Amino acid sequence: MIGRSRYFSRHVFNNLQLFRLRSSIPVHNSNHGFTRFDDVYVTTRPNPDFCLRSYCNGKTNEWTEEIDYLDESGRVIYTGKGIRSVEPGVDDHIMIGDLKQPFSNASAVAKIVEIVKRWKWGPEMENQLDKLQFMPNMTHITQALKITGDGDASLSLFKWAKRQSWYSPSDECYLALIDRLNQSRDFEGVQSVFDDLVLESAKAMVPEFNAFSRVVQYLAKAEKLEVSFCCFKKIQESDCKVDTKTYNSLITLFLDKGLPFKAFEIYESMEGSGCCLDLATYELMIPNLARSGRIDAALKLFQQMKEKNLKPGYTLFASLVDSLGKAGRLDTSMKIYMEMQGFGLKPPAAMFVSMIESYVKAGKLDTAIRIWDEMKKARFRPNYGLYTMVVEAHAKSGKLETAMSIFSDMEKAGFLPTPSSYSYLLEMHAGSGQVDAAMKLYNSMNNAGVRPGLTTYTALLTLLAKKKLVDIAAKILLEMKSMGYSIDVTASDVLMVFIKDASVDLALRWLRFMGGSGIRTNNFIIRQLFESCMKNGLYDSAKPLLENYVDSAAKVDLILYTSILAHLVRCQDEQNERHLMSILSSTKHKAHEFMCGLFTGPEQRKQPVLAFVREFFQNIDYESEEGAARYFVNVLVNYLVLMGQINRARCVWKVSYENKLFPKAIVFDQHIAWSLDVRNLSVGAALIAVIHTLHRFRKRMLYYGVVPRRIKLVTGPTLKIVVAQMLNSVESPFEVSKVVLRAPGDSVSEWFKKPIVQQFLLNEIPSRNDILMHKLNILFPSSAPEIRSLNPPKPLVAGTVM
Repeated sequence: MIGRSRYFSRHVFNNLQLFRLRSSIPVHNSNHGFTRFDDVYVTTRPNPDFCLRSYCNGKTNEWTEEIDYLDESGRVIYTGKGIRSVEPGVDDHIMIGDLKQPFSNASAVAKIVEIVKRWKWGPEMENQLDKLQFMPNMTHITQALKITGDGDASLSLFKWAKRQSWYSPSDECYLALIDRLNQSRDFEGVQSVFDDLVLESAKAMVPEFNAFSRVVQYLAKAEKLEVSFCCFKKIQESDCKVDTKTYNSLITLFLDKGLPFKAFEIYESMEGSGCCLDLATYELMIPNLARSGRIDAALKLFQQMKEKNLKPGYTLFASLVDSLGKAGRLDTSMKIYMEMQGFGLKPPAAMFVSMIESYVKAGKLDTAIRIWDEMKKARFRPNYGLYTMVVEAHAKSGKLETAMSIFSDMEKAGFLPTPSSYSYLLEMHAGSGQVDAAMKLYNSMNNAGVRPGLTTYTALLTLLAKKKLVDIAAKILLEMKSMGYSIDVTASDVLMVFIKDASVDLALRWLRFMGGSGIRTNNFIIRQLFESCMKNGLYDSAKPLLENYVDSAAKVDLILYTSILAHLVRCQDEQNERHLMSILSSTKHKAHEFMCGLFTGPEQRKQPVLAFVREFFQNIDYESEEGAARYFVNVLVNYLVLMGQINRARCVWKVSYENKLFPKAIVFDQHIAWSLDVRNLSVGAALIAVIHTLHRFRKRMLYYGVVPRRIKLVTGPTLKIVVAQMLNSVESPFEVSKVVLRAPGDSVSEWFKKPIVQQFLLNEIPSRNDILMHKLNILFPSSAPEIRSLNPPKPLVAGTVM
């Protein structure tokens, strides 16, 4: 029986292996009496002395019969003895006749792969590998690892090979195994192989393993951060070389994990090891160095890259331009931008956007517009955010024409402007006083369905108030209310605009509108409007405001009362005096009761004037009202002088001096100089202070015999003439200089001895028209403005419905 071997690949008969090989490996079958080869037919002549080979005795066995080698037609090709002088698992060949035929690598690898794929792992697989008819080598193992698809099976095959006597470490074998384990995602297996590599390296069996780097690369790509870095450190400790690709993979891993400074540490280690940087390294490091703020280091690497004739890509240029722009290094950013174009690269849209943003934020709008035009020439369409930013930047800088031009382009491009864009434009137009443009933008906002913001309404209403367009402002305010905004504060702000512009009539009109619309205001603004009405002589309008102020539980302080009294001092019209007295009464302040009590008799007061004055001043809180009390004394004394109440005025001055309201007014410098400083007093208070102080000087000089070298009256330029005229009426020895009246102490002492001076200082002068009081009332009916040295007013309670 004759058959062809190509109809099957491998069969095992009685522990003999059949290979389908072109090298014509013979196989004997004792049952059928023939041997088959690839494309060659073999017949055997049976011999009763034939005995089966033993594969365990280590001896050479022979077939003693003749073997005929036939072709397909049955013709004998060759006849010879079939000697089999081989030992399976030891010999690396078989015998073909008298010839030794080595096993081919492909056959050996195929057999190993078959066993590994069938048995996968475990003792059975190792047992089958031990029974191989040939002796494997590392080449067979390496090739088998490349073909085997299973990671566990590959690792088992490798472990079996390590235990064999013919094993020797092979970098290629390790690489094949690591590749297979990586494909199987068996990273624990990869780590075990790495540990084995470390041991092999320590034994110095292989001086250098490329597999080290491959392990780190695969672990890094798998984002095994800690494991990959640990392996990297072990490689460095083993003094093994790490290639550029491995460094790049680690740098990429740390950057992806958000650890740029650790990536920079790897890069510095790379530089220190003398490893060559490739294009990938530069493209990794330069952008990240720039983004982390280490721009100088990034530029240095960029220069090195160009020196190596490596061509930077879009990403690298874009990152440098963006980082330099954000860092404010616009000149260098522009240089990189121009250099990119020199490389023949067209800037992408993102780069245009980045540069425009940088120049806009730096306030260099002209350069930003130039880049904007270049962007449009490159047929890139500005996006919504870029339009908004450029419009708002030009609006903020006051370049309203350019802002409106870009704003129009934005609308034509189909972009709906943001509320902030509208707001910036409207507010800038409002700030520049362009009412028509501001109202046009406001109407455009309403038509576009954009809700104006609170600042937009405030800016528009402020503009309308400054332009005195009360009716339009009222309409806008009501629209603001319909949008859901609280308008009390805004309406009060508009009222303050009218008050500050001295438009009292418009302020009163706006206040009536607020009251009719149920809009609340605060007492501070009511007080400001009241004071404006007082300054403008609108006493009829001022009184209702004050009454409303008092009724809303707001407290009229001493400053406000004194300011009303100051208006009364200056008043020349009898009708207005009645209004002012009525307003003073409406304050319900204790100072008004005190002032009324001054003009009553002792029978009604039930105490002398001096005691009455002292009682009032004892109730003043000087910690909080010292400045107000000083202001009140100035105005009150001035009023009493003009009313001819000299004695009462002297009492008020005396008590105020006792309470140290004017601590530095009188100075006694022993026997050298006595002085009186009246620069901070009103006209009436200055005159009373001079009379009262000279009276004190007279008592000291005449009764105690103390005469200073000189006496000074410091008046300042305003009060100098008034005081000088008063003293000249009684022939005083004082000489007038720039701001001081001076006289020697002896001369003043002689002057004090005159009876008329004594009567003058004691206020016993008859009320003659040609002397003091009548002259004072005629010449100075309206005293100089009182000097208000005041503390800031306390916060007022907000809220009263007008």
